[in-house]
Amino acid sequence: MVKYLSEEWRAEVEKRLREQLDPEKMNKITSSMNSRYLNCPDGGKKHFFVGFSNGNVDKVLAGDGDGPTAEFCISGDYETFAKISRAELGSQKALMGGMLKLKGNMVKALKLASLSDRINKIIATIETEF
Repeated sequence: MVKYLSEEWRAEVEKRLREQLDPEKMNKITSSMNSRYLNCPDGGKKHFFVGFSNGNVDKVLAGDGDGPTAEFCISGDYETFAKISRAELGSQKALMGGMLKLKGNMVKALKLASLSDRINKIIATIETEF
C-alpha cells in the first residue's frame, strides 16, 4: 500500500499508465493536465501532473504546491480528487457538479474526458492509503 500523492504512489501511477495506455487508445494525444489539490489533510496544497506526447505518457509528477503549468488545470478539494482516485466519483460528474474547476479549452477538455476516465480507472487499481 502506498500513501496518496507520495513519491511511491507517483512512481506506481507512472508505471501503470505507461504499461496500460496504448498511444492508439489515447488518440495519439499531446497534452498535459495538472490537478491542484486544495484543503489537503496537512493544510497545504498538492498537485498531480500528467503529460502526454503523441499518445505516450511523457511525464507524471506529484508533490507540494501548485505544480507546473499545463494545457489544462483542474482544481478542487483533496477529498473530491480522492473520491475520483478511488473510483467513487466520476471526474465529469465532479466537474459538471461544480466540485472541480477547469482552466483551459472546455471543448477540447470534454473531448478528452473519456481519456481522463481511463486514467482514473487505472489509478483506482492501486492500493492506496488516503
